Amino acid sequence: MNGIDAWGFATDGPESAGTHRDRTPDPTAGPGHAMPRTEPRPANAGPRAAAGEAPEPQRTARAALTRILEPGDETTGRWLREMGPEALWHTLSDDDADLPTGASPTKIAGLRLRATRAHPTADLDAVTALGGRFICPGDDEWPGQLDDLGDGRPIGLWVRGTANLRLWALRSVAVVGARACTEYGAHLAATLSAGLADRGWTVVSGAAYGVDGAAHRGTLAADGATIAVMASGVDHPYPRGHTELIGRIAGQGLVVAELPPGDHPTRSRFIQRNRVIAALTRGTVVVEAELRSGSLVTARRAQTLGRFTMGMPGPVTSGLSAGVHQLLRGEAAVVTDADEVIELVGSIGDLAPERQGQTRIRDLLDPVAALVLEALPARGTADTGHLAQEAGTPRDVTRAKLFELLSLGFVQRCGDRWELARRAEATGGSRRGGT
Repeated sequence: MNGIDAWGFATDGPESAGTHRDRTPDPTAGPGHAMPRTEPRPANAGPRAAAGEAPEPQRTARAALTRILEPGDETTGRWLREMGPEALWHTLSDDDADLPTGASPTKIAGLRLRATRAHPTADLDAVTALGGRFICPGDDEWPGQLDDLGDGRPIGLWVRGTANLRLWALRSVAVVGARACTEYGAHLAATLSAGLADRGWTVVSGAAYGVDGAAHRGTLAADGATIAVMASGVDHPYPRGHTELIGRIAGQGLVVAELPPGDHPTRSRFIQRNRVIAALTRGTVVVEAELRSGSLVTARRAQTLGRFTMGMPGPVTSGLSAGVHQLLRGEAAVVTDADEVIELVGSIGDLAPERQGQTRIRDLLDPVAALVLEALPARGTADTGHLAQEAGTPRDVTRAKLFELLSLGFVQRCGDRWELARRAEATGGSRRGGT
């Protein structure tokens, strides 16, 4: 029986290699193995939720765990996979509960201290009041490609906006780059994103200053789909200067976060946010980046996940392009516009148009006429016999081609002799070796 992979493409069967996310994971596999899309059902679980949704006790437990655990922590992600969300929440909330296998008492003590501030019902009510929701693995809206993060996948995602996250992510590209970008970088990010939006692709970025903001604005201006992945709660706009922009994204697109409402960003959370951007999208484009840049972290994570990694080159004298150029010396592909991006990440047949220079009338001459034209001296005149000898063509053929060239405006007659017409467009300002 045919299946559907995480990107929405048909598979040959439920066990198609490397694409189907519903298979049960090997318990001996490392942290990079594919995670199951549904959670084991504990014996004490409440009534089952509607089809395509995680049971409510699991949803509540996962909401609580987003307040307790740090995003991307693979150790606690392993505990979550092995114990299930409800059991893990109980363990972290009860000082007398047994520790997870191999857990450090110091780490558990810190997490139990955090657990005292977890009020999942209040967080769920808060996101609902914003017109948002909390989605979990097992929900129809959960993007299956996030399971590629293994034990580092998000516990759940807090979402603002009315669109379906899974469907939008199926055709999505990350556009990232420097916060302190140049006008060149901002222009590239905006035009690239608008071009992707015009072709029906979703643009994903981090709502930061610089390239991120330009990418979101370019998409919104084109009335396209854009997703902002935050390093804070969905109700905590960051940076503050982008409060209005993030509000527009929530109205026209989607704002997504691993952290619960009201939570604030930290340096490590920005880094972990980048892994979600890399996993969520078909490919990542870096517009401008220094040699040490968070956008390069996104691109390299995309490479390890098997996603397309692309870069837009800039001036070799610019430090803001140095990181991109270093990326391009590796496995990243050079792209200059939306068509070239879609050629890589899109379906078979989504080819970028062939690039050609300006066509001149001289390019359309047949080979013999071109030889005769080349035989004419740059200055002065020549008779038909001399031109035939220079061109290596019979005299009658040379004469016929000269009259063709005359009709096209390339040459002019001076009695029985011929010379180049004094027209810049026809001669290009030079003869042999000219352009």
